[in-house]
Amino acid sequence: MTNSVRKVAAAAATAVLGAALAGCGGGTGAPDAGREARMGTPAASTSASAPASAAGAPAASPQAGAPAKPPTMAPGPNGLTPVFERAKQRTDKTVALTFDADMTSDQGPRAADGEHFDNPALISTLRTLKVPSTIFMTGRWAEEYPDQAKSIGTDPNFEIANHSYSHHAFTSPCYGLPALDGAAARADVDRAFAAFKQAGAVNTVPYFRFPGGCYDDQALRAVSTAKVTAVQWDVVSGDAFAKDPVAVAEQVLGGVKPGSVVVMHCTRSAAPVTEEAVQRIVPELRKRGYRFVKVSELIGK
Repeated sequence: MTNSVRKVAAAAATAVLGAALAGCGGGTGAPDAGREARMGTPAASTSASAPASAAGAPAASPQAGAPAKPPTMAPGPNGLTPVFERAKQRTDKTVALTFDADMTSDQGPRAADGEHFDNPALISTLRTLKVPSTIFMTGRWAEEYPDQAKSIGTDPNFEIANHSYSHHAFTSPCYGLPALDGAAARADVDRAFAAFKQAGAVNTVPYFRFPGGCYDDQALRAVSTAKVTAVQWDVVSGDAFAKDPVAVAEQVLGGVKPGSVVVMHCTRSAAPVTEEAVQRIVPELRKRGYRFVKVSELIGK
């Protein structure tokens, strides 16, 4: 990604995810420019990371009950968690749609009052359209919707990746989210994987998305022992709190390139038009010759 494109993507991610996190109980403040937090861009120290030798071939689609071993990337300098943003093979017209299933650890009362942090219609549409997808799920979401987590996590069309348990920040400032220290951050990742297992999900992958997309070298060091690959994105959908599915679809269609990772949301209250946007995005990208894949296949290239 060129510097100019990277700056545009980072700026878009800042605006969109700031709004999204505000709706999830966080704030709207942007990360302090004096810190090394990144939004939508990998840390400079990890940009040279390469896929591990075991990741030389595309991963097979996991089967319920017996998922294939997904590829990961080799650690970055000094053992830091590697960061993946877009496939290095950029001639193959593949694209990964990813969906953040956000729910913070303190939103139980809001769910009890009827707020919907899930989006069953979106999952149904992805199944109907046969779109392999990666769902970045918080552990708290899996606890609130265990039947859905199990259904997603046993469907070979999907893979579940880790979006933390609490959706708290792994570096600060990050949109007003409360911050976790190193030990708590590492435990938060483990707790999310445990919640997936408790729900009965088996198609889980060792990928992690930082809440808010905010991270620095300290955050990468904190989760390094979890042996995960951090996954960012290069296309911001703009679906957070959007009211016009056509606008969301056009933003995605205008940004996708071979090997792209698109960030969207699987949360009705925070992203109410995502399912409608997907119905427009998928046929148009297929018309352009694109093939939809999970993140594991992109990393495996």
